[in-house]
Amino acid sequence: NTRIMKTISIRISDELEKDLEAWVKESGRSQSDLIREALEKHIRIKSFREIREMLVPYAQKAGYYTDDQ
Repeated sequence: NTRIMKTISIRISDELEKDLEAWVKESGRSQSDLIREALEKHIRIKSFREIREMLVPYAQKAGYYTDDQ
């Protein structure tokens, strides 16, 4: 399963670059791998929250969900 990868450029602050470099050294992985993984995670979390927001009213109506959850 070969995926075609696109190349993008981003601008980051000096502070974020230092944090990224520390993460690279700590993990032994490349900047690209770490940034790609972080972006994928961010997108999955965003999608989950959007779906959850749509479903909560139905769960509340059915009595499966309360404000305490």
